[in-house]
Amino acid sequence: MISYIRPMTKFPTFFISHGSPNMILHESPAREFLSGLGKTLPRPEAILVMSAHFETDQPIVVADEKPKMIYDFGGFEPEMYTQRYDAPGALGLAVEAAQLAERAGFKATAATGRGYDHGTWVPLKLIYPEADVPVAQISVQPHRGGAHHAAVGRALAALREKGVLVIGSGGATHNLRALYTGGYTDADPAPAWVADFDEWVRDKAEGGDLDAIADFEKAAPFARENHPSPEHFLPMPFAFGAAGEGAKGERIHASVQRGVLMLDAYRFN
Repeated sequence: MISYIRPMTKFPTFFISHGSPNMILHESPAREFLSGLGKTLPRPEAILVMSAHFETDQPIVVADEKPKMIYDFGGFEPEMYTQRYDAPGALGLAVEAAQLAERAGFKATAATGRGYDHGTWVPLKLIYPEADVPVAQISVQPHRGGAHHAAVGRALAALREKGVLVIGSGGATHNLRALYTGGYTDADPAPAWVADFDEWVRDKAEGGDLDAIADFEKAAPFARENHPSPEHFLPMPFAFGAAGEGAKGERIHASVQRGVLMLDAYRFN
């Protein structure tokens, strides 16, 4: 369990687009945004990240004391495979998060041996480069839909009262086929099928419509085109739900890579 003596900061929750793994090597608006985000926040007691790259059938929270690095990508610069993010694990947070989810009716467990995948260590290396805040990572369940993830988030909303920073790490859009074969460049604006989806998300998030965000696969225009598979969007309803009842979102960053990969970020409070 997370214990504390002094009053805790009640953090907002965040959805961030973690982009390409080598974002950490190259200047971009998204990299600049993430590099400044930590400076706008008090120091959290611990961080809980839902990563789009940790897929399971039921919620699993990583409980390693010293999580290993996972280089779950290929074809990038050699220095990408020597990157380190040695933040300590958050064992107490992992156990408590699993227990809260289990009490809410989910078959959640805390487990060891997974480590940090790039959906966690890439953005955190920019947000908290000192790697001195304990981190626990929670999985996505791609076959269980947005409402499931919103409910998991709501089950964990009380963690905000204990100084825990909750982050959903995925992608506002994530059609890699269009990214690599669509012929778009970084100079191109988002085509209509990307822009329409992106603005629908902004409208629903800023309007506090968690139900619509959770039902994005049916409700949003061009949902399948922007998310051929849902795992990169599902951390958004999770983060939205973790902000508690009545929360609303605010888009705090918007940029695009090669016309089709939106790298938006949202704060929920």
